[in-house]
Amino acid sequence: QVQLVESGGVLVQPGGSLRLSCAASGFTLDYYAIGWFRQAPGKEREGVSCISSSDGSTYYADSVKGRFTIYRNNAGNTVYLQMNSLKTDDTAVYYCNAHGVRVAAGREHWGQGTQVTVSS
Repeated sequence: QVQLVESGGVLVQPGGSLRLSCAASGFTLDYYAIGWFRQAPGKEREGVSCISSSDGSTYYADSVKGRFTIYRNNAGNTVYLQMNSLKTDDTAVYYCNAHGVRVAAGREHWGQGTQVTVSS
């Protein structure tokens, strides 16, 4: 079964750190660019970060630049989002997206989301 599963979301205090995981099953992430998105209550889903399938190039939204790091472990078929110096504005449901390239072009998968709550 093709699945993308996020995990790692919890309640954390402002200034704290979390690492989110995005694990694929039923397909390999080798031919997918991976993006992390988030959606806060009453707001539209926004892109947070992404990493390419080939050279590992990355992108970060201005709101998380310098605090979040995306990296992939292809051997483990998992992509991570390390989140440091968390702020209350980071509270949201975080989703990962796998966008197929090359032999996987045209394929796309979404996870079910994981809740991150930053609060004192």
